[in-house]
Amino acid sequence: MLIKLAWRNLWRQKRRTLLTASALALALLLSLLMRSIQEGSYTANIENAARLSTGLIQLQNPEFKESQSIDDLLPMSDDFIKPTKQQPNIEFALPRIETFSLAAANDKSKGVMVVGVDPTPETAYSGLANKVVKGSYFSSDDKAILISEGLAQFFNLTLGDEVVLYGQGYRGQTAAGLYLIKGIVHFPMPELNNQLIYLPIKEASHLFSTEDQVTAWVLHTRDFSQLSQTVDDLQIGYGSNVAVRPWNDLSPEMEQQIQIDRVSGIIMMYILYGIVGFGLFATLLMMTLERQREFGVMLATGMVRVKLLKLLVLESLFIGLLGIAIGLVIAIPILGYLYINPITLSGDTAQAMLEMGYEPIIPVLISSGLFIDQIVIIIGLLLLCLIYPLWRIYHLSIVSALKGGSHAG
Repeated sequence: MLIKLAWRNLWRQKRRTLLTASALALALLLSLLMRSIQEGSYTANIENAARLSTGLIQLQNPEFKESQSIDDLLPMSDDFIKPTKQQPNIEFALPRIETFSLAAANDKSKGVMVVGVDPTPETAYSGLANKVVKGSYFSSDDKAILISEGLAQFFNLTLGDEVVLYGQGYRGQTAAGLYLIKGIVHFPMPELNNQLIYLPIKEASHLFSTEDQVTAWVLHTRDFSQLSQTVDDLQIGYGSNVAVRPWNDLSPEMEQQIQIDRVSGIIMMYILYGIVGFGLFATLLMMTLERQREFGVMLATGMVRVKLLKLLVLESLFIGLLGIAIGLVIAIPILGYLYINPITLSGDTAQAMLEMGYEPIIPVLISSGLFIDQIVIIIGLLLLCLIYPLWRIYHLSIVSALKGGSHAG
């Protein structure tokens, strides 16, 4: 009975009901667009940065995080990585040997990061072969290196020149080798472009005497939204003998930057909801004040005060649900279109993104979590705006309300 009465009451003032619902729908639409574009950009940036360096997940020896030592390794065997490859959300699983060494050439020396990779799967994952700007990509049997462009400029080296690598191998063994430069690679990030040297993993294993062991297995997921669950599943599968580290543990600085930017977006969203909230509060308060005689009559004829409060809550929820429905009907096709046909950037911005190795688009993330969050916020805003009107009704004086005085309360 209350539901039917609440629904009828809404359409006594059709214009007010539709305007209020439309304001809520507009707020929902704008917030969904803003948050979907924001989160889509974060996801794309994380995945692009992961392909350039750490991967989305790494399997490491539990001691490696603290020690960064070539002595803390994992097996490079099919038996070890088989459980990972059986995970349905794992798209790539690449072995890597990463360690620091001293590079020397032309009376100069510098500390560098030496990365041993399996050439074919590595370029399928990170596009390493496409980053070669001079020379050619190496094969798994080559005893040559790819050197980053900034490092080649530091040493004043070119193709065919030699570089000495000297460092510490497994269990304290000396790691020293002389290598020809087969290719020069360019990275958009200076911290990578000024310190990386790549070796085929077979040669890196020989140089550092690691045999069939690696410092890490680099993993990439098919569905980024399932990353946390995948990490948990892998950790349960491997137990305490293997550390499963997601991207935010591998790159805490990047996570911090994203969190700061995300907070600014959320603040803007709440400002938008705050503006809409003032209008919603005014509407609900008007619904209360202008109907005091009606409420007084209902109370005088025997309606329980609690039921009257429920009636007002139902009317308000109907307005909120109507606004949510209108907002979703408009937002879903727009987000679907932008997901399939993302906005393409042009000009200097596009060129800068291409140089960074990113596709020059504005991606959109469609996630049920984003929709649920916005719906919950709207309902919460609605309930917050109801507190004062409900308080007025709860303390309404029947006599004053029947007199129709503006002071009724």
